[in-house]
Amino acid sequence: MTSIEPEIFDYIDAHLEDDVAELALKKNPYPTYDWKWILNQIAAKKKAKTKLPTWFTTPRIIYPNLISIEQTSSEELARFKAQLFSGSRFIDLTGGFGVDTYYFAQQFSQAVHCEYQEDLARIVKHNYKQLGVNNVTFVVGDSLSFLEKSESTFDLIYVDPARRNASQKKVFLFEDCQPDVPVHLNLLFEKSPIVVVKSSPLVDLQQGVNQLKYVRKIYIISLKNDVKELLWILQKNVTSPIEIEAVCIDQEVVRFQHIWQDDSDALYCEPKQYLYEPFHAVMKTGLFHTIGNKYGMYKLHPHSHLYTSDELVVFPGRRFRITHQFPYQKKELKEYVFQQKMHVTTRNFPLSVEEIRKKHKIKEGGELYAFFTTNKSQEKIVLVCEKV
Repeated sequence: MTSIEPEIFDYIDAHLEDDVAELALKKNPYPTYDWKWILNQIAAKKKAKTKLPTWFTTPRIIYPNLISIEQTSSEELARFKAQLFSGSRFIDLTGGFGVDTYYFAQQFSQAVHCEYQEDLARIVKHNYKQLGVNNVTFVVGDSLSFLEKSESTFDLIYVDPARRNASQKKVFLFEDCQPDVPVHLNLLFEKSPIVVVKSSPLVDLQQGVNQLKYVRKIYIISLKNDVKELLWILQKNVTSPIEIEAVCIDQEVVRFQHIWQDDSDALYCEPKQYLYEPFHAVMKTGLFHTIGNKYGMYKLHPHSHLYTSDELVVFPGRRFRITHQFPYQKKELKEYVFQQKMHVTTRNFPLSVEEIRKKHKIKEGGELYAFFTTNKSQEKIVLVCEKV
């Protein structure tokens, strides 16, 4: 449904603050339109407000079902990925709602959006007109069949395999997703020298490298310290070492880049004046020794993955000033009175955060941060900190 009366869009905009469940109990004011469809438009546009602000603020945008909105990239992530590349011809084999294609199309002269769901493809085509996109060709149907039959070649092939099975349950392994990229690598490289694969952050890096074979670089991309996706850059016959880069997108982009698996030995010491906790994307690299060495810091313990220094340094993670430190022993615990509200974190510690909160009657919140961890001497310790 892409031919919508203006009053329907006005109604949707007028009820964006309403509870959709309560609205569903009311009578459909527009009987010629499916009431469930109108309600879905309201619910989907609500989700788009922060995730897809360009779509949200553009008039007469039509939204698909909520699952498609949930699965699509956010604008911040799509914009970052697209800016890594440029060229003449680009194809997105799994176009979906078209957010990634939209941004990649700004970097390439011509783009192709492939989508097997005809209704979704029609929605994207309609929306691109509203968004002023005019360099995208649409292919409806099996994108791999299209690619196989096409005589065209591309500077870049992008694929984001569907991560839901026939029962709509979430999956993440390449062999469980559609399409199964490792099975079709020969076809993909016949059509482009570079293949970019988006995957779930749950994919094991070593397993992904083994399956995708031609990995040149891996991006671990997070938004507000929540790892959202892995981006695998594939180039056939690549011989250089694999690069890995953690990218933390927030108010500013923070990056940590190194050669994958080149993890030098770390230096250890007791806690100094400052404490550092890496962002989750940085942790996903697995370069736990290199993290400290690269920034001139020490680790507390081989398995604690917390770092310390006497001087405050720029670091891809949270930074704290240690105000108190003491052994996690009965005598010291009696002397230190825990605040009623504290942020609690455990690293390499036998008790969970929930167990610690219950045992010491600590509620979430406040200005102090308590780290329960293990030092280089295998002692359980508590570090009370202020955020820098």
